[in-house]
Amino acid sequence: MDNIMINGIRVFAYHGVLEEEQKLGQEFIIDIKMFLDLRKAGISDSISDTVDYSKVYKIVSDICISNKYKLLECLSNKIADRVLKEYINVDRIKIIVKKPNPPINGILDFVAIEIERKRYE
Repeated sequence: MDNIMINGIRVFAYHGVLEEEQKLGQEFIIDIKMFLDLRKAGISDSISDTVDYSKVYKIVSDICISNKYKLLECLSNKIADRVLKEYINVDRIKIIVKKPNPPINGILDFVAIEIERKRYE
């Protein structure tokens, strides 16, 4: 299966379990991988036969900035649902949401969740 990836989407948003996270906000980094058949787009050279990744970027940004979620699991699920709804040619989507500065007393690069959703689950 072919895929389209958008990696390193950075947003400043207000997600987290702790009250401070929802008040102060922090950076989140999102990677998306959409699985679809790109043969038709490869022949037609038409944006209508593929996914407009600038629109997917906007979907991700809008969901992240316009809402507050306690869990990254919920945030990523909302993104997956919306992309699958908007683009019927996407069969499967994988989303990784990273939180570079989690409220953990320790040294680490980030915490992350990864989900994968199929159109017909």
